[in-house]
Amino acid sequence: MIAAFSISPMTEDPTGSVTEAVAAAVRVVRASGLPCETNSMFTNIEGEWDEVMAVVKQAVEVVAAVSPRVGLVLKADIRPGYDGQLTAKVERIEEALADGE
Repeated sequence: MIAAFSISPMTEDPTGSVTEAVAAAVRVVRASGLPCETNSMFTNIEGEWDEVMAVVKQAVEVVAAVSPRVGLVLKADIRPGYDGQLTAKVERIEEALADGE
C-alpha cells in the first residue's frame, strides 16, 4: 500500500510555525526504513498495511507530544501484491508525457 498523509499540529505559537513538529514526524517516517518521500503538502510511504499504519501512528504521537491538538489527513492506495509503486507510478506518467512530446 501507499499512504499519503499530512500531520498538522495545532499550536498556540503566535508565529504559527509548525516546522519543528513536522520535521519530527518526517524523521519518524525516514527512520522507519520504508520507501518514502516528502513534498510540500504530504509525506508518502509504502509498505504493508500494519507497518505503514504503525509509522503514521508514531508520527502523530511525536507531534502530539508538542501540540495540544493534531490534525491528520490520510489517503491510501491499497493494492495487494504490488511493490515499488511509489516510484513506478511516477515513471509511468513520465513515460506517457515523453511519448506525447
